[in-house]
Amino acid sequence: MFGSSSGSVLALEAASKLGSKIKKLLMYEPPFIIDDSWPPIPNNLTKQVTELVSGGRRNDAVKLFFTKGMGIPPIGVTLMRLLMPGWSKMTGMAHTLPYDLTILEGTQVGKPLPAARWAANAAPTLVVVGGKSEAFFHTGAKALVEMLPDAQYRSLPGRNHGAVLVAPRAVGVAVEQFFLSGNG
Repeated sequence: MFGSSSGSVLALEAASKLGSKIKKLLMYEPPFIIDDSWPPIPNNLTKQVTELVSGGRRNDAVKLFFTKGMGIPPIGVTLMRLLMPGWSKMTGMAHTLPYDLTILEGTQVGKPLPAARWAANAAPTLVVVGGKSEAFFHTGAKALVEMLPDAQYRSLPGRNHGAVLVAPRAVGVAVEQFFLSGNG
């Protein structure tokens, strides 16, 4: 199983519940905030995003998610909205943001990860973080690896959080190596 960002946490949740059905798990950049290396996500962000989506304000929901959830300055989000051809796709998927935030609940508040939450995950797990990614990705990934019974951490040189979209070949090589290797 493979997941990126909040999708990697969803994959970890599934692996923890599905047991031996999951043979291996590769997580790319789970966005855990476990210390003060990145501001914690506001407690009411899920509620705010949900209200915006429910009110048909998808564009505003995506903007709020990027500014308050991902820490991108408003001017950066404005530039993304104006210059990124994928913005309309993101607003089209805005209704999924509350799910992402729900699956991450309690893991982005600047406190240690919940030790028992994924204890049932027995699948060999590789947690990969881009070498150019912010420190919080690395500290969160390393903390997760310490908690899981069969997990490894790997840094992907020269890559960052967007590598799945902008450098899929580099991520794909790591995925292929892990899944085709004879062991975890």
